[in-house]
Amino acid sequence: MRVGAYLAHPRAGSFNHALFAAVTEELAAHGCEVVVHDLCAEGFPPALTAAETGTVEDAGASADGQVAAHCREVAGLDALVFVHPNWWGMPPAVLAGWIQRVLVPGVAYKLGTADGEPAGLLRAGRALVLNTSDTPAEREAGEFGDPLERIWSACVLPYVGAADVRRRVFRTVTDSSEAQRAAWLAEARSLAAELVCS
Repeated sequence: MRVGAYLAHPRAGSFNHALFAAVTEELAAHGCEVVVHDLCAEGFPPALTAAETGTVEDAGASADGQVAAHCREVAGLDALVFVHPNWWGMPPAVLAGWIQRVLVPGVAYKLGTADGEPAGLLRAGRALVLNTSDTPAEREAGEFGDPLERIWSACVLPYVGAADVRRRVFRTVTDSSEAQRAAWLAEARSLAAELVCS
């Protein structure tokens, strides 16, 4: 199984980095070919250009070589993993830009008309999203409605063909103990194993 793993956190040594390392190691231990991307470290360019704003016609090859390489690569993946913090109810800008520039028509979905139903083109039918947060679960659900759940499980992944979307939020990170973080890392490994073994 070929799995694309994407990390979106700019600070080396963050708990997101630890989660990412645990997950990618676990996937490799289960015989997966893991395509690893630390989007911030790689300097992925997130800003959508005017030429890239179409939603119906096939996007064609991006003029940006890095974006074009990601487009070619994502089309050949069997599963997707995303690790990122909850910032203002959104993924970090680098990951939002990756979504907008890589999951484009002709690569990730096909749309007959602007108001039509998309046909997902990715062969990656399953995905795992791991988020970190400092917002307690009750407040996230009651006050904000968990916007990241809507983004990943309704707006993005099913649109491109990933019907099996698994998501786990680790919270609250800032005041967590070493023991709690160790338990979370073990859980992240289990979730990665389940993604490719179930």
